Amino acid sequence: MSGPARPTARIGIMSAMSEEIESLLPELMDQTSEVHGHRTYYKGKLFGTQDAVIVFSRWGKVASAATAAILIERYDCGEILFTGVAGGVAHGLNVGDVVVADRLVQHDMNARPIFQRFEIPLLGVTEFPTNERRRAMLLKAAQTFIDRDKSTGCGLNSNATEHQRKKFNIVIPKVVTGLVASGDKFFANSADLDELRDALPDCACVEMEGAAVAQVCHEHVIPFSIVRIVSDTADNAADLDFQSFVKEIATVYAHGILELALTGKC
Repeated sequence: MSGPARPTARIGIMSAMSEEIESLLPELMDQTSEVHGHRTYYKGKLFGTQDAVIVFSRWGKVASAATAAILIERYDCGEILFTGVAGGVAHGLNVGDVVVADRLVQHDMNARPIFQRFEIPLLGVTEFPTNERRRAMLLKAAQTFIDRDKSTGCGLNSNATEHQRKKFNIVIPKVVTGLVASGDKFFANSADLDELRDALPDCACVEMEGAAVAQVCHEHVIPFSIVRIVSDTADNAADLDFQSFVKEIATVYAHGILELALTGKC
C-alpha cells in the first residue's frame, strides 16, 4: 500500500518476536494496555513523541492478519510498521544484514488453475508494495544505525558487544531493499530454499507474516512498511542459535532502527 495515511497519526507497531516488543515498552510513555484475542496491545507515546500501539502478533499469516485488523479497526491506526527477523534468500545476504521491503508476496498462495500462482484471489494482485516515504526513512535509519561508531553511544557498535557480533559473524552488515516472501513455513532446508529461489528469483528474504499484514493494509487503504533483520540463511543451519540471535541482536536492531526512523535521533 503506497497511498496516504488516514487522518489519525497513530501508528501500529507489530513484531512476531515478543523480545522485540519488550525492548520497546520502556520507551512507551503514558502507557496503557488491553487484551484482545490473547494479545496485549500497549498504547502510548513511543519515544515520547509518536502516538503508537505496540503488539506481539504471534507467528504466521493468520495470527498477524488478525492482529493487524484489530490495530486498524479497534485502535484506529493509520499506518502499520512491522519489524522482525527473516531468513536470507538472495545470494550475498548474511546474518545481520537488513532488508527493508519494497514489496511483498505470499509464497504459499497457489489457487491454480483458477488464478495464477501467487495471485491473491479476488484482488487481482500478486505483490503488495510498501509505503515509499516510510521505506526511505527505514532505509536511512537502518544505514545510520549500522554506520554509527561506538563513541556516539547509539548504533550497532555501541549496543552489541564485539563478542556478540563475532558470535554471529556480523562484520560489515548491508542494508538492502527488495521483495520479501511470506508463508506459513519455516525454511530450514537447502532444497526448499532452492525451490523458493527458482519460483521467486527476486526474493531477498523469507518470513511468516509480512505479506498477510500487507494485504490487510491494502484492503483498508492504509500504508504499510516492514524491516527485517537476517537471522539465518534459511538453510540446514537455520535453527542454530535462532533464539540467541533474537535476544542478543534482533532486539538491538529493532529498537535502534525504529528510534531513528520515528524520531531522527538516538
